[in-house]
Amino acid sequence: MTTCLRAFPSSRIILPMRLALAQINPTVGDIPGNAQRIADFIEQARAASADAIVLPELALCGYPPKDLLLAGGFMRACIDAARQLGEKHTRGITAIFGCPLPAGGPGQSDAGGTRIANSLLAYRDGRLLDYYDKRLLPTYDVFDEHRYFTPGDRAVVIDIPTRAGPAIRAGLSICEDLWKGKDAGFAHRYNDRDDPVPGLITAGAQIVLNPSASPFVLGKGRRHREILASHATRHRVFVAAVNQVGGNDDLLFDGHAALLDPDGRLIAAGPGFREALTVIDLPLDGARAGESPDPVATTPAEHQLFEALVMGVRDYCRKTGFKSAIIGLSGGIDSAVTAAIAVAALGSDNVLGVAMPGHYSSEHSRSDAYDLARRLGMRCITIPIDPPVDGFREVLDPAFDSMEKRRLGVQLPDLTEENLQSRARGTILMGLSNRTGAIVLTTGNKSELAVGYCTLYGDMNGGLAVLSDVTKQLVYALARHMNTAHRDCGFAVQPIPESSITKPPSAELRPDQKDQDSLPPYDELDRIIAMYVEGHRTPAEIIREAGLDPAVVAKVVRLIDLSEYKRRQAATGLKVTSVAFGTGRRFPIAQRFSPPMG
Repeated sequence: MTTCLRAFPSSRIILPMRLALAQINPTVGDIPGNAQRIADFIEQARAASADAIVLPELALCGYPPKDLLLAGGFMRACIDAARQLGEKHTRGITAIFGCPLPAGGPGQSDAGGTRIANSLLAYRDGRLLDYYDKRLLPTYDVFDEHRYFTPGDRAVVIDIPTRAGPAIRAGLSICEDLWKGKDAGFAHRYNDRDDPVPGLITAGAQIVLNPSASPFVLGKGRRHREILASHATRHRVFVAAVNQVGGNDDLLFDGHAALLDPDGRLIAAGPGFREALTVIDLPLDGARAGESPDPVATTPAEHQLFEALVMGVRDYCRKTGFKSAIIGLSGGIDSAVTAAIAVAALGSDNVLGVAMPGHYSSEHSRSDAYDLARRLGMRCITIPIDPPVDGFREVLDPAFDSMEKRRLGVQLPDLTEENLQSRARGTILMGLSNRTGAIVLTTGNKSELAVGYCTLYGDMNGGLAVLSDVTKQLVYALARHMNTAHRDCGFAVQPIPESSITKPPSAELRPDQKDQDSLPPYDELDRIIAMYVEGHRTPAEIIREAGLDPAVVAKVVRLIDLSEYKRRQAATGLKVTSVAFGTGRRFPIAQRFSPPMG
């Protein structure tokens, strides 16, 4: 945990409030553990002489709790833990934290009722000051809050006593109450809803507090800063935001707490991708504070991606009980980047690489796998796949003959044999997983998953898909960044062998195979995926706007649509873009819609 103290000393500045923003990493459903984490941060804020501490949205239960909210005893456990926190741990400090509550407030007796609110509780000196129910409930992309929550209908402003001056009027809001879908392109969903912020200003708020659990998406952080600044300048108030940090299943949360002054300037910022307590003295008497560097703006996108994926792997393993990982090493770029991320997340002693050469494997695929393992300090073993593949052929070929499925002049290896090789590798990895208790990390990227360039029950085997939302070109960019900034990434040497970056990608399942034998160039493929999947563009629009070959666009779009059945059976993947293949993209498998080509 990091503690950041940012003060603004001046002989003419009165410092009426010291505010602590605690970006914590809760585990969904671990109510006792999360409550202890909150209590620990409150104690650290008290030790720093903070007047108030603000913790993330639903910090007590973790976000997103999903159907746990409907589980027997869950709401009662949240309510009891919240009351104990507020009554026992808020001496001399105002604590504001997120917790699900019965709609209508914590005093409602029907804890098992069907009406639940996404709420904030404000306690001081063991006494409940007030509560606030989130008013704008996102129901798009990965969000499904209308399934669970009842929206609030009132503005809440509380008085926060201070050591250095009069009480400060603080307006309460939660996440979407400030974003209104603007950060994700869904602002139209709130055209008929009142903006929660003006009501806070009317009630006299001098600072707007915004705890959130907003998932990380590459590039979204800058948009968040702009939205916060627009509220600050429009209403001439301070705006303080604190986001959850950590990984919960496929969703990643980046922290990056922020305080902006009425001029829209960032005057304090928390770090990204780790827990931190940021303590700030607010110059509320009109004096100007110094502007703070913004890690959202100064950290390269590739490094933010690296930190997000490392955090996602670490938290997924920690929160599900895995202590080690197994990765199939092919000598290619995807397995190399996956292994480097795993080592950064779990430590080299806890990652096992498995080279599984087959009949068509090149010598450099084996040597590159071992070079990678040496650079990362991880163990690598070799298990050839020819014996199990030959065994499958021995029992399957007679069956094919008896079914009269062989065609005269068929060219081998055909797709069946290619898939047998991949499935032999998948079975070997799962066998090692069963014996050791280690999780298998799949290595496929978003480009492959989009068009089905992967084998069910083969290379798709595993418990977590690390790169499933990272396109092939972005995988290369990430590899180059890890090599260029290897010390910043925590590596003693450049982790990725140069030949893994420069050689043409290949599955090596038939003689002289290259990915481009079956797929268009990755720059074209990734552009189509971005426009069709993330941008929701029609093939006709892609052809017109990108100037790509209509036949190539038609082929890729068809493959994306046909491969939905594979993606539905894929491992959970870490989400880092606006639209990932997972909970935020819900396409039917059995469907016959053909998007317009012209």
